[in-house]
Amino acid sequence: MPLFVLVHSPTVGPSTWSPVAGQLVASGCDAVVPSLLPVGEGGPPFWPRVVAAVTAGLAGTDPGQPVVLVAHSNAGVFIPVIGRGLARPVACSIFADATVPAASGHTPIADDQFLPFLRGLAGPDGRLPRWTDWWDEQDVAPLFPSPQAREVITGEQPRLPLAYYQEQVPAPAGWDDHPCGYLQFSSGYQDQAQQARQRGWPVRSVPGEHLHQVVDPHGVARALLDLVASARS
Repeated sequence: MPLFVLVHSPTVGPSTWSPVAGQLVASGCDAVVPSLLPVGEGGPPFWPRVVAAVTAGLAGTDPGQPVVLVAHSNAGVFIPVIGRGLARPVACSIFADATVPAASGHTPIADDQFLPFLRGLAGPDGRLPRWTDWWDEQDVAPLFPSPQAREVITGEQPRLPLAYYQEQVPAPAGWDDHPCGYLQFSSGYQDQAQQARQRGWPVRSVPGEHLHQVVDPHGVARALLDLVASARS
């Protein structure tokens, strides 16, 4: 049985995956949620700190146990370097409402079209507000299942530097030499889901908002198990 490694976007925190991890453990799987909160500390490059954080999050687990990497949102761009950086086999990679990395070369964390918006948000210290402060309340409120969940998730969000979003993350050729799949939540990731289809990956949909994993952790965990089984069959 592989170990599920649930990788949160550095824009938010590990509490965005904790409910799903609990559901996976309850179903008999092993699951961990490494914390990427320190990734924005210091200057670029940032991606080596992502790899180091995921590696640290696996401390105490069986080093021979294969892993299923599950990345949410912009954490998807790090799957190629995480997979290459871990000293254990990757059984499957799943992109949950996430960016699909380039097949080779580099993948930008933020598209060129989005960078002007981010530059306008950056403060004098070069850091951005918390992610949920980028948007109007009418867009943010539906992301959360309760005021309590919102308080926890918003409270742990880091203020990342603009330089983080300007980074190009390596995508070593052959990084996707293992089964991959895509789990779509929101309509904003339709193009990414289509890219996954074009690569021949299985795609599943659990319709909701971008943080649907905190709204329906049971449904998302069940979809992950189904998707991994389909990708590996």
